[in-house]
Amino acid sequence: MLTLAFIIVALAGYLLGSIPTGFLVAKAKGVDIRTVGSKNMGATNVFRVLGKGPGILVLLVDALKGSAAVFFARYFVVNVIVVTDCGECFWNQDLAITLGGFCSILGHNYTCWLAFKGGKGIATSAGVYLTLAPLACLIALAAWILTFIVTRYVSIASIVAAVALPTAVLLMQTNAALSVVTLIIGGLAIYKHKANIQRLIAGTENRFHFKKPKAES
Repeated sequence: MLTLAFIIVALAGYLLGSIPTGFLVAKAKGVDIRTVGSKNMGATNVFRVLGKGPGILVLLVDALKGSAAVFFARYFVVNVIVVTDCGECFWNQDLAITLGGFCSILGHNYTCWLAFKGGKGIATSAGVYLTLAPLACLIALAAWILTFIVTRYVSIASIVAAVALPTAVLLMQTNAALSVVTLIIGGLAIYKHKANIQRLIAGTENRFHFKKPKAES
């Protein structure tokens, strides 16, 4: 029963995260977001290509996917795992809830609906950690905002946040499962920015500008 509960939590988290928000929003406007701009399906590329409204929508929905996965896992744990005869229920609760959030990030980064290619997981990670570890998430968000204001590079801000989040979690949390998973997520986020890192080194990475996309003639 316990193993089945973990499988359900992991699968539900993955499927929630795998919803390709950026792709769907862009497709509704007749654009394949995978072929324009940075070719990434995240909110930043949608913002650059389609404008503020679609970009904010993608950002919010991607974050909500992560939060929804955690809320589902928590509900499922309370109604299934806790009522089973288990000598390590509290540990299993922490692990199952963390697993649900982690799988939602994997689903976003490697969505099964688009040949296991997806975004970089920053917004979805924020949704997960605003629910699981809000203070640590706010510290990472502050690091992101400060870095972005100084550099105007979303990629650098995201990499800094990917370092700040696991650091904050390690210093503030007693949940061992969450600490280990956060280290993995931080490493994965940096890995997903490898193309950005290469462009930063080459001096070809684009700074972010708050301008509406130009209409095509």
